Amino acid sequence: MSKTHENTTVQLKEDNFVQVSKFARENQKSLIFIASAVVAMILVYVIYQKLYLAPREIKAADQMHVAQDFWAKKDWDKAIKGDAGYPGFEKIIADYSNTRAANLASYYLGVAYLNKGEFRKAIDNLDNYRGDDVMVAAEAYGDTGDAYVELKDYDKAVTYFKKAIDKAKNNFLSPLYLKKLGLVYEAQNDNKSASDTYKSIKSDYPSSAEAQNIDEYIARAEAKL
Repeated sequence: MSKTHENTTVQLKEDNFVQVSKFARENQKSLIFIASAVVAMILVYVIYQKLYLAPREIKAADQMHVAQDFWAKKDWDKAIKGDAGYPGFEKIIADYSNTRAANLASYYLGVAYLNKGEFRKAIDNLDNYRGDDVMVAAEAYGDTGDAYVELKDYDKAVTYFKKAIDKAKNNFLSPLYLKKLGLVYEAQNDNKSASDTYKSIKSDYPSSAEAQNIDEYIARAEAKL
């Protein structure tokens, strides 16, 4: 590198430093304001989490256990509406929005409505569930698929069963939803897709309960090709 080039490079660096320093001086008040605003936002978030949201989480979880008991007993009406001074899942969602308990309540409520045959309400609540638990999330997708099957909206059912399969990725739920997906394909007269779906159960989940009689489903689908 020539001496002239070195001097030019040094000069450019010095010029950039001067420009940055000048910008900082000219905008010092604005930069301080921005930094202060960021710190304030962080403090507000921490206070919100500790003083507002955390106590609500505890109270919501404590309030919800009776509704969960009714749900486990398949007493859907009491699970939904509550009983004897204890709230049902509807009230938990209304009173404790933005909590993990309310989020989980959306799943419980969706399943309750599904079992009551109120499929639109089931879909609305299951779609509101945003959980990290892989099993529950997969079941929420699968239950939504079931609701769409009941409404004979087979395209939506296919979409949600595929989501359930992709989310689950285990030997218990995946073959279950693959079988349901195959049945939907048959309802759509897409027997090639149905056959391929059933075959994937046989090849990928041979020890599953669904695989034990899957040859009958494959033969039925292929007979209609």
